[in-house]
Amino acid sequence: MLAILKNRTYRHLFSAQVIALVGTGLMTVALGLLAYDLAGADAGAVLGTALAIKMIAYVGLAPVAQALSDRLPRRAVLVALDLVRASVALFLPFVTEIWQIYLLIFVLQAASAGFTPTFQATIPDILPEEEDYTRALSLSRLAYDLESLLSPMLAAALLTVIDFHNLFAGTVVGFLASAALVISTRLPTPTPGPRRGIWDRTTRGVRLYLATPRLRGLLAINLAVAAAGAMVIVNTVVIVKARFGLGQAEVAWALAAFGGGSMIAAFALPRLLDKLADRPVMIGGAAGLVIGTAVGALVPSFSWLMALWALIGFGYSAAQTPSGRLLRRSAHPEDRPALFAAQFALSHAMWLICYPLAGRFGAGFGLPATFVLMSVVGLVGVVAALRLWPKKEEVEVPHQHPDLPADHPHLRAHAEGAGHSHPFIIDDLHPHWFRA
Repeated sequence: MLAILKNRTYRHLFSAQVIALVGTGLMTVALGLLAYDLAGADAGAVLGTALAIKMIAYVGLAPVAQALSDRLPRRAVLVALDLVRASVALFLPFVTEIWQIYLLIFVLQAASAGFTPTFQATIPDILPEEEDYTRALSLSRLAYDLESLLSPMLAAALLTVIDFHNLFAGTVVGFLASAALVISTRLPTPTPGPRRGIWDRTTRGVRLYLATPRLRGLLAINLAVAAAGAMVIVNTVVIVKARFGLGQAEVAWALAAFGGGSMIAAFALPRLLDKLADRPVMIGGAAGLVIGTAVGALVPSFSWLMALWALIGFGYSAAQTPSGRLLRRSAHPEDRPALFAAQFALSHAMWLICYPLAGRFGAGFGLPATFVLMSVVGLVGVVAALRLWPKKEEVEVPHQHPDLPADHPHLRAHAEGAGHSHPFIIDDLHPHWFRA
């Protein structure tokens, strides 16, 4: 897996991702302490609202940000957005009102909604071989999991010698270092597509996404991932402290078990995907999430919870890590940023549904009923994925273009004339999925 780090451009971008993740992790800890400093016992409500603002920004702004920047140099866009995020983090220590938190979080997450899909869409151009790209996806998943484990530990160590306001300085340094590493690379320039209106550019990614059967299946898998993931993220503290009567350390260990399971899957996936197609791996991982969430209603002890969270973490990574391979396969290079932005927005829309469902239903009806509900939501996602994502996908789809003149460049490129075969991708010439 680590062999791909020999590629200098990818190595710099991966380092930028890791450093920015650490900075974001420090900010997460500092933001919680800042919310408590301003709101006291109502800090949970403040953080819940901030989380909702984050998801709304992701869902609403990712396609818009991509549409506005699609003709700009990628490196300039990534650096500018890193500088915006660093500027927001610089202001956070001076916040004195709760509304200021909400405003700054919205600006920061709006920048992230532009940064992350652009960053993700750049990697396939740097690593064109699918084997290398698969390992990059696993390495990225590993980075996220390590950040979730190590950032709180780093923050705890720093808080023994500095005030929590100073943690935001680590976030600023992280984003500035990320910008510097991006500047140090030479990113490939994608072939620009035809000029389009702003509405066409904004909605193009979602239209391409929803017109592709395998990506409709991916959206259903995103629902199953969000249902199980929201249960872990929202209710772990309630399960550990209220059901089992344990403390903060046990909460951290439970979340670490979830991250550990995800890390194991990240290591296993490259070899697994060399032998199996994406569909059985991803749907199998989602099915594991459904079963694990249902079993959570009956978990008898903390040790069983640790084991269950590790298994759910494994399924979580297996179900979502290969998604970049599907996106790469489903778009021409010039459409990849729009498609990655669509995945970013639509997947977070699933989280926007599942976060409040897991929290509100748990508070109103208890944890066992919530486990059952979220497993049913996940089951809906798995069943939909089985129906929407064809079991057998033809690599090349034979089709015709009776509306094109015989000398059209597309027909000349495929020497068989009106009837021809090639890997089928939704685009201007193929606006609908062809079925033989």
